Amino acid sequence: MGAIGKEMLNHVSGHGQLCCEQLLNMNFISVLSCISLLLATTATQAPKPCTTPPLMSGGVTVMASNAMFTGKISYDAFGRRMRIRNFGFSGNQTISVDQLMLFNQKVYYEIDWTRFTCKKRALNTDFIPMQVPADAKLMGQVVMGSSSSWGMGVLVNSWYGSLPQNGSYSSVFTEIGCIPMTFTSFTPATGWTTLSTFNWVLGLSDAMDFIPPFICAKSKLEATETPDTIFTALESLAMKTKKME
Repeated sequence: MGAIGKEMLNHVSGHGQLCCEQLLNMNFISVLSCISLLLATTATQAPKPCTTPPLMSGGVTVMASNAMFTGKISYDAFGRRMRIRNFGFSGNQTISVDQLMLFNQKVYYEIDWTRFTCKKRALNTDFIPMQVPADAKLMGQVVMGSSSSWGMGVLVNSWYGSLPQNGSYSSVFTEIGCIPMTFTSFTPATGWTTLSTFNWVLGLSDAMDFIPPFICAKSKLEATETPDTIFTALESLAMKTKKME
């Protein structure tokens, strides 16, 4: 190949390389533009009320009427059932009380394993704090902890809304997974009630959690003027725990 042929080949090769580089740059810019557009679109979308996982179990702390207890919680969204257990010790006495709430049946059982008693009571199921109501309003989105590095914080959404009888509530759920974290309510009748949950695990460890125990077999529904709400029920459990300590 002559000198002129080599020069033409080098020119063609250089031109082809330049075209390839320009094409790659254009593709890279296009990819960056798409990513930027997606990020901008996501950033402008406000969080919407989410749906919690259907089966969960974890730990819970309840504070109501100057009383507090820490125990375990199980939740079944399919069957709309929840159970809260409280175990503890006070001196030489063992404290073991829990509540089984059956929202579909509009009843709950208050079980005292220390005295081996079971009470069956009517339950108002208009509001269940384990869910984000469809009419909940967004208070804001924050990072609990730090956003400086991966694993240092959790992105959460805060919601608020109204309750019957001039009440109000606020709740915190994770952005990813819609895991309930805290719930605070106030009504003139019950005052303040706070639920804090932690160590959630998806699924249930005991399928019998939502079956009334054998000591409740003969329990009859107590006659009341108005059914308990979940807040008055938890207040009752907290006060019972306080009296036993």
